[in-house]
Amino acid sequence: MITAKPQNLDWINSLRLIALFAVIVLHVAAIPLGQYGHVPLNIWLTADFYNALVRFAVPVFVMITGALLLHREYELGDFLKKRLSRVVVPFLFWSLVYVAYSWYNEELPFDGDAWTNTKTVLHQLKYGSSYHLWYVYMLIGLYFFIPIISKFVRNASKREIEYFLVMWLIAMIISQPLISRFNPQVDLHNFAGYAGYLVLGHYLTFNFDRKKNIMPLMVMLFLVMLTIITWGTYLLYKYPTGLITLLYEPLGPAIVLLASTVFLIGRFSKIQLSAFLKQAKDFACKFNFGIYLSHALVLYFLDDLFGISFKLCTPLVSIPVTASICFGLSLLLVWLLSKLPVVGKWLAGV
Repeated sequence: MITAKPQNLDWINSLRLIALFAVIVLHVAAIPLGQYGHVPLNIWLTADFYNALVRFAVPVFVMITGALLLHREYELGDFLKKRLSRVVVPFLFWSLVYVAYSWYNEELPFDGDAWTNTKTVLHQLKYGSSYHLWYVYMLIGLYFFIPIISKFVRNASKREIEYFLVMWLIAMIISQPLISRFNPQVDLHNFAGYAGYLVLGHYLTFNFDRKKNIMPLMVMLFLVMLTIITWGTYLLYKYPTGLITLLYEPLGPAIVLLASTVFLIGRFSKIQLSAFLKQAKDFACKFNFGIYLSHALVLYFLDDLFGISFKLCTPLVSIPVTASICFGLSLLLVWLLSKLPVVGKWLAGV
């Protein structure tokens, strides 16, 4: 029986904030990345580099979820009620906020017909009212699966967990566009999807023993994967084959390796923060989900009202600066929201 409690380990909070900031950097850099051929090449290459640098973000989020939740035993009803309520309530609130912003921005047409307007809102809720909310839909799906897969993980041997992960990687690899035509008619979809990251996060937390000098190896592997993803994506754009975002895909071997190195670097790093910085980190972690939900809105207004975006100055500087400003304002926004009586903490995702 596993008795360790990773939720009490400080590295989890550090890694969670790094992944959150990486998501914001990703969304700032995504705009010039999508303008290949319409922006100077140096700007595009900078965006390509930042995108490759932070593509670990969502996989690491899921790995953290696996590290925190899969080692526990749950009563099914209590688990779903507790987890889903903490996700669904702020998610619905912010989804409606983004619907309202789209109306304000004249991207959604609303008229005097109540039923037509209701269908428009329901359509937005069905498919996502903002580009970044896909993660929440995926997370809700994982929550339905966690009580089942946690039972497997808690009773499985290390070898059995490794078997699952190997089959997950095989299912992932043979589904890649360049290899899929050689895919045999063996259905391996039961091993596919983000659930593999849940198990990987648990495995790297509880079953992966630290090897001597692993940190230099992980840093070197991270840099190698960063180079492959950055340069490889440039070549895919330069010589279009229909596989332009292949190396960016979260469910691809390149990102699995990138995310695994970041997770292990976070787990085994020994950086000691001052008491003030640790307190600030723990404070920001309380609002992690709310920052994720709100940051896209903050990015919209930073650009629309103040012209703060990747265009602020040279993108090598403006991308992280814009992300930092967005992070701070999103934290302030959800902190103020959490002060509302009764519903504040729910809406802020605390």
